[in-house]
Amino acid sequence: MKEGIHPNYREVCFVDLSNGFKFVTRSCVNTKETIKIEDGRELPLFKLDTSSESHPFYTGTQKSVDTMGGRVEKFRNRFGKTAAAK
Repeated sequence: MKEGIHPNYREVCFVDLSNGFKFVTRSCVNTKETIKIEDGRELPLFKLDTSSESHPFYTGTQKSVDTMGGRVEKFRNRFGKTAAAK
């Protein structure tokens, strides 16, 4: 491999800011902070707004469009008749 053209691929600790969930994986992401993890290693730190531990799709707390308090039905009642008339 040529020297100086490849990204810095190393282990990075990702932290979900919404619930504190941490996981370590390999990445090329640029970071300015480091964190000391449980096993004593000091790794680069990357902060996430959401991860699979907090995202509604993965946690099962996602709301269906049909259960949004009758909004869909209100829309269909209001505009469904005018679209069918045309």
